[in-house]
Amino acid sequence: MATNKWVLDLAHSEVHFKIKHLVISTITGAFNIFSGTLTTKEHDNFDNADIKFSIDVYSIDTNNTTRDEHLKSDDFFNADIYPQIDFKSTSFKHLMGDKYVLNGDLTIKGITKNVRLDVLFGGEAKDGFGINRVGFEVTGLINRNDFDIHAPDVTEAGGLVLGEDIKLLANIQFTNETE
Repeated sequence: MATNKWVLDLAHSEVHFKIKHLVISTITGAFNIFSGTLTTKEHDNFDNADIKFSIDVYSIDTNNTTRDEHLKSDDFFNADIYPQIDFKSTSFKHLMGDKYVLNGDLTIKGITKNVRLDVLFGGEAKDGFGINRVGFEVTGLINRNDFDIHAPDVTEAGGLVLGEDIKLLANIQFTNETE
């Protein structure tokens, strides 16, 4: 049986994250360079699709250059040694309607953990150039301690400078290469 390969369209996709700062506010950031593929056994059936996704850590953007450089340092992502975040699906299951659940191995700083992400299928359409596209919204929560992403500081009262949970939100669009 032939497979269908879908390739991530960077121009129509985005990857964001949110984390608490001093437990009083939330910092939002993005990764601006990433790539991915989605491979299906049937053209319009995404159940059990194989998904691969990579993020360039150097593309982190929190709208503050000093903070971005600190996040790339060995205090956090250690981008010089671990320049890429990788995800490889282990299952992609249709729940009901437009809802799916995505499980996979997430690797950050050389540490791989299985994570669960919620996915909302946005639909499928042909663009003005006749290219078939599909869209998904992916959300999830990961604990930064699972991946050794630690802030070296604590507040005067001994509290965390950063929250432990990182909220993920990605709006992803793929184009079909098999047509």
